[in-house]
Amino acid sequence: MTRLIYFTLTALLVLRPVGAVEAQTTAEFRGRVLDATTGRGIPDATVVVTTSGGSARTDSLGQFRLPNLKAGIHRFLVSAAGYSRGTLSLAFAAREVMERDLELEAVAAAAPVAAAAGEPAKDTSKAQALPGVDVKADPALGRRFADFERRRTTGRGQYRTRAELEAGQFYTLQDAMRTMRGVRFNCAGNSCRAQMVRAPLGCSPEYIVDERVDNSFGPTIPVRDIVGLEVYTGVSDVPGEFAGRNSGCGVIVIWTTSGREPRRK
Repeated sequence: MTRLIYFTLTALLVLRPVGAVEAQTTAEFRGRVLDATTGRGIPDATVVVTTSGGSARTDSLGQFRLPNLKAGIHRFLVSAAGYSRGTLSLAFAAREVMERDLELEAVAAAAPVAAAAGEPAKDTSKAQALPGVDVKADPALGRRFADFERRRTTGRGQYRTRAELEAGQFYTLQDAMRTMRGVRFNCAGNSCRAQMVRAPLGCSPEYIVDERVDNSFGPTIPVRDIVGLEVYTGVSDVPGEFAGRNSGCGVIVIWTTSGREPRRK
Protein backbone atom coordinates (compact mmCIF):
# COMPACT_ATOMS: atom_id res chain seq x y z
CA MET A 1 0.00 0.00 0.00
CA THR A 2 2.80 2.35 0.89
CA ARG A 3 4.61 1.62 -2.36
CA LEU A 4 1.46 2.38 -4.42
CA ILE A 5 1.03 5.80 -2.79
CA TYR A 6 4.68 6.59 -3.38
CA PHE A 7 4.32 5.71 -7.07
CA THR A 8 1.24 7.94 -7.47
CA LEU A 9 2.92 10.94 -5.88
CA THR A 10 6.00 10.40 -7.98
CA ALA A 11 3.90 10.32 -11.14
CA LEU A 12 2.24 13.58 -10.18
CA LEU A 13 5.56 15.22 -9.51
CA VAL A 14 6.86 14.11 -12.89
CA LEU A 15 3.79 15.21 -14.83
CA ARG A 16 3.13 18.61 -13.26
CA PRO A 17 6.19 20.46 -14.52
CA VAL A 18 5.26 19.81 -18.17
CA GLY A 19 2.54 22.47 -18.19
CA ALA A 20 4.63 24.73 -15.99
CA VAL A 21 7.55 24.60 -18.43
CA GLU A 22 5.26 25.48 -21.35
CA ALA A 23 3.83 28.46 -19.44
CA GLN A 24 7.33 29.72 -18.69
CA THR A 25 8.39 29.66 -22.35
CA THR A 26 5.34 31.29 -23.98
CA ALA A 27 3.91 34.80 -24.03
CA GLU A 28 0.49 36.38 -24.50
CA PHE A 29 -0.67 39.31 -26.63
CA ARG A 30 -3.97 41.00 -25.94
CA GLY A 31 -5.59 44.36 -26.45
CA ARG A 32 -8.15 46.16 -28.60
CA VAL A 33 -8.59 47.02 -32.27
CA LEU A 34 -9.82 50.62 -32.46
CA ASP A 35 -11.11 53.06 -35.04
CA ALA A 36 -8.23 55.55 -35.41
CA THR A 37 -10.64 58.50 -35.72
CA THR A 38 -13.30 57.77 -33.11
CA GLY A 39 -11.30 55.60 -30.72
CA ARG A 40 -14.16 53.07 -30.58
CA GLY A 41 -13.60 49.32 -30.58
CA ILE A 42 -14.05 47.52 -33.91
CA PRO A 43 -16.01 44.28 -33.53
CA ASP A 44 -15.27 41.19 -35.63
CA ALA A 45 -11.80 42.41 -36.62
CA THR A 46 -9.14 39.77 -37.23
CA VAL A 47 -5.63 39.68 -35.77
CA VAL A 48 -3.46 37.08 -37.52
CA VAL A 49 -0.04 35.92 -36.33
CA THR A 50 1.66 35.57 -39.71
CA THR A 51 4.76 34.00 -38.16
CA SER A 52 2.83 31.05 -36.70
CA GLY A 53 -0.58 31.00 -38.39
CA GLY A 54 -2.63 31.67 -35.25
CA SER A 55 -5.44 34.22 -35.22
CA ALA A 56 -8.11 35.83 -33.07
CA ARG A 57 -11.32 37.79 -33.68
CA THR A 58 -12.38 40.79 -31.64
CA ASP A 59 -15.53 40.82 -29.53
CA SER A 60 -18.22 43.52 -29.51
CA LEU A 61 -15.83 45.89 -27.70
CA GLY A 62 -12.94 45.29 -30.09
CA GLN A 63 -11.01 43.16 -27.60
CA PHE A 64 -8.79 40.22 -28.62
CA ARG A 65 -6.45 37.71 -26.96
CA LEU A 66 -3.63 35.60 -28.43
CA PRO A 67 -2.09 33.23 -25.86
CA ASN A 68 0.72 30.66 -26.21
CA LEU A 69 3.03 32.73 -28.41
CA LYS A 70 6.61 31.52 -28.56
CA ALA A 71 9.20 33.93 -27.18
CA GLY A 72 10.76 35.98 -29.98
CA ILE A 73 9.61 38.32 -32.73
CA HIS A 74 6.14 37.88 -34.23
CA ARG A 75 4.49 39.72 -37.10
CA PHE A 76 0.76 40.50 -37.01
CA LEU A 77 -1.78 41.39 -39.70
CA VAL A 78 -4.84 43.33 -38.50
CA SER A 79 -7.91 43.66 -40.73
CA ALA A 80 -11.60 44.57 -40.54
CA ALA A 81 -14.34 45.23 -43.07
CA GLY A 82 -14.35 48.89 -44.10
CA TYR A 83 -10.81 49.57 -42.79
CA SER A 84 -7.32 49.63 -44.22
CA ARG A 85 -5.16 46.71 -43.14
CA GLY A 86 -2.40 47.20 -40.62
CA THR A 87 0.77 45.25 -39.86
CA LEU A 88 3.16 45.33 -36.92
CA SER A 89 6.00 43.33 -35.44
CA LEU A 90 6.56 42.82 -31.72
CA ALA A 91 9.25 41.10 -29.67
CA PHE A 92 8.02 38.90 -26.82
CA ALA A 93 9.94 37.63 -23.84
CA ALA A 94 9.03 34.36 -22.14
CA ARG A 95 6.03 34.75 -19.76
CA GLU A 96 5.39 38.30 -21.00
CA VAL A 97 1.80 39.53 -21.24
CA MET A 98 1.73 42.46 -23.66
CA GLU A 99 -1.32 44.70 -23.96
CA ARG A 100 -1.67 47.14 -26.84
CA ASP A 101 -4.36 49.06 -28.70
CA LEU A 102 -4.19 48.66 -32.48
CA GLU A 103 -5.71 51.43 -34.60
CA LEU A 104 -7.12 51.06 -38.13
CA GLU A 105 -8.04 53.85 -40.54
CA ALA A 106 -11.55 53.73 -41.99
CA VAL A 107 -11.75 53.52 -45.78
CA ALA A 108 -13.95 56.30 -47.17
CA ALA A 109 -16.59 55.00 -49.60
CA ALA A 110 -16.74 56.85 -52.92
CA ALA A 111 -20.03 58.74 -53.28
CA PRO A 112 -21.81 58.89 -56.67
CA VAL A 113 -21.53 62.24 -58.49
CA ALA A 114 -24.81 64.06 -59.10
CA ALA A 115 -25.80 64.12 -62.79
CA ALA A 116 -28.00 66.40 -64.87
CA ALA A 117 -31.72 65.76 -64.98
CA GLY A 118 -32.58 62.63 -66.90
CA GLU A 119 -29.04 61.21 -66.64
CA PRO A 120 -27.94 58.41 -64.25
CA ALA A 121 -25.58 59.30 -61.42
CA LYS A 122 -21.90 58.64 -62.10
CA ASP A 123 -20.07 56.21 -59.85
CA THR A 124 -16.63 57.74 -59.08
CA SER A 125 -15.35 54.40 -57.83
CA LYS A 126 -15.06 53.37 -61.51
CA ALA A 127 -13.47 56.58 -62.75
CA GLN A 128 -10.71 56.44 -65.35
CA ALA A 129 -7.30 55.85 -63.79
CA LEU A 130 -4.73 58.60 -64.36
CA PRO A 131 -1.12 57.79 -65.30
CA GLY A 132 1.25 57.52 -62.38
CA VAL A 133 3.67 60.36 -61.60
CA ASP A 134 6.97 59.82 -59.82
CA VAL A 135 7.30 62.06 -56.76
CA LYS A 136 10.73 62.39 -55.18
CA ALA A 137 10.88 63.74 -51.64
CA ASP A 138 12.54 62.91 -48.35
CA PRO A 139 10.09 60.66 -46.45
CA ALA A 140 8.89 62.01 -43.12
CA LEU A 141 9.68 59.70 -40.24
CA GLY A 142 6.39 60.56 -38.50
CA ARG A 143 5.34 62.28 -35.30
CA ARG A 144 6.55 59.56 -32.98
CA PHE A 145 10.13 60.09 -34.19
CA ALA A 146 10.32 63.68 -32.90
CA ASP A 147 12.65 62.58 -30.08
CA PHE A 148 14.79 60.60 -32.54
CA GLU A 149 15.22 63.68 -34.73
CA ARG A 150 15.84 65.95 -31.73
CA ARG A 151 18.60 63.73 -30.36
CA ARG A 152 20.17 63.33 -33.79
CA THR A 153 20.72 67.11 -34.04
CA THR A 154 22.75 67.17 -30.82
CA GLY A 155 25.70 65.35 -32.39
CA ARG A 156 25.81 62.84 -29.53
CA GLY A 157 25.45 59.17 -30.38
CA GLN A 158 25.30 57.41 -33.73
CA TYR A 159 22.19 56.93 -35.84
CA ARG A 160 20.76 54.86 -38.68
CA THR A 161 17.50 55.68 -40.46
CA ARG A 162 15.38 53.19 -42.39
CA ALA A 163 16.77 54.54 -45.67
CA GLU A 164 20.35 54.05 -44.45
CA LEU A 165 19.63 50.51 -43.26
CA GLU A 166 18.18 49.60 -46.65
CA ALA A 167 21.01 51.30 -48.56
CA GLY A 168 23.57 49.38 -46.53
CA GLN A 169 21.78 46.09 -47.23
CA PHE A 170 22.18 45.11 -43.60
CA TYR A 171 20.57 41.85 -42.52
CA THR A 172 21.04 41.90 -38.74
CA LEU A 173 21.52 44.50 -36.05
CA GLN A 174 25.13 43.37 -35.82
CA ASP A 175 25.66 44.22 -39.51
CA ALA A 176 24.16 47.69 -38.99
CA MET A 177 26.40 48.46 -35.99
CA ARG A 178 29.62 46.85 -37.24
CA THR A 179 30.93 50.10 -38.78
CA MET A 180 29.98 52.25 -35.77
CA ARG A 181 32.84 53.59 -33.67
CA GLY A 182 33.27 52.28 -30.15
CA VAL A 183 31.23 49.10 -30.72
CA ARG A 184 32.62 45.56 -30.76
CA PHE A 185 31.08 42.09 -30.64
CA ASN A 186 31.92 39.06 -28.54
CA CYS A 187 30.82 35.94 -30.40
CA ALA A 188 30.81 32.30 -29.31
CA GLY A 189 29.24 29.68 -31.54
CA ASN A 190 26.00 31.03 -33.02
CA SER A 191 25.49 33.78 -30.44
CA CYS A 192 26.98 37.27 -30.31
CA ARG A 193 26.87 39.99 -27.68
CA ALA A 194 27.45 43.70 -28.22
CA GLN A 195 30.13 45.31 -26.05
CA MET A 196 30.98 48.99 -25.93
CA VAL A 197 34.72 49.62 -26.05
CA ARG A 198 34.59 52.06 -23.13
CA ALA A 199 32.39 49.80 -20.98
CA PRO A 200 33.78 47.47 -18.28
CA LEU A 201 34.35 43.88 -19.35
CA GLY A 202 31.12 41.86 -19.22
CA CYS A 203 28.94 44.99 -19.05
CA SER A 204 26.11 44.64 -21.61
CA PRO A 205 24.32 47.64 -23.15
CA GLU A 206 20.68 48.38 -22.40
CA TYR A 207 18.20 47.83 -25.27
CA ILE A 208 15.27 50.25 -25.50
CA VAL A 209 12.69 49.17 -28.08
CA ASP A 210 9.83 51.52 -28.97
CA GLU A 211 10.46 53.53 -25.78
CA ARG A 212 10.55 50.62 -23.36
CA VAL A 213 13.39 48.50 -22.02
CA ASP A 214 13.54 45.13 -23.79
CA ASN A 215 16.81 43.27 -23.32
CA SER A 216 15.51 40.22 -25.21
CA PHE A 217 16.90 41.96 -28.31
CA GLY A 218 20.45 41.25 -29.44
CA PRO A 219 22.91 41.71 -32.34
CA THR A 220 21.41 38.85 -34.38
CA ILE A 221 17.91 40.42 -34.55
CA PRO A 222 16.91 41.05 -38.22
CA VAL A 223 16.64 44.71 -39.20
CA ARG A 224 13.75 44.34 -41.67
CA ASP A 225 11.25 45.87 -39.21
CA ILE A 226 13.59 48.49 -37.74
CA VAL A 227 12.93 52.06 -38.91
CA GLY A 228 15.39 53.88 -36.66
CA LEU A 229 18.50 53.04 -34.63
CA GLU A 230 20.39 55.03 -31.99
CA VAL A 231 23.64 53.85 -30.40
CA TYR A 232 25.28 55.50 -27.39
CA THR A 233 28.62 54.01 -26.35
CA GLY A 234 29.17 55.59 -22.93
CA VAL A 235 27.99 57.90 -20.16
CA SER A 236 29.14 61.02 -22.00
CA ASP A 237 26.97 60.13 -25.01
CA VAL A 238 23.82 58.88 -23.28
CA PRO A 239 21.00 61.48 -23.23
CA GLY A 240 19.42 62.34 -19.90
CA GLU A 241 16.21 60.41 -20.61
CA PHE A 242 18.22 57.17 -20.88
CA ALA A 243 20.59 57.77 -17.97
CA GLY A 244 20.38 55.03 -15.34
CA ARG A 245 22.13 52.13 -13.70
CA ASN A 246 23.30 50.65 -17.04
CA SER A 247 24.15 53.84 -18.95
CA GLY A 248 27.88 53.22 -18.43
CA CYS A 249 27.50 50.03 -20.47
CA GLY A 250 25.97 51.91 -23.40
CA VAL A 251 22.43 52.19 -24.71
CA ILE A 252 20.97 50.87 -27.98
CA VAL A 253 17.65 52.48 -28.95
CA ILE A 254 15.53 50.69 -31.56
CA TRP A 255 12.43 52.03 -33.31
CA THR A 256 10.27 49.43 -35.08
CA THR A 257 7.33 49.55 -37.44
CA SER A 258 5.04 48.43 -34.62
CA GLY A 259 5.45 51.48 -32.38
CA ARG A 260 2.34 53.59 -31.77
CA GLU A 261 1.88 57.05 -33.21
CA PRO A 262 0.90 59.78 -30.72
CA ARG A 263 -2.86 60.31 -30.55
CA ARG A 264 -4.25 63.15 -32.61
CA LYS A 265 -5.19 66.16 -30.53
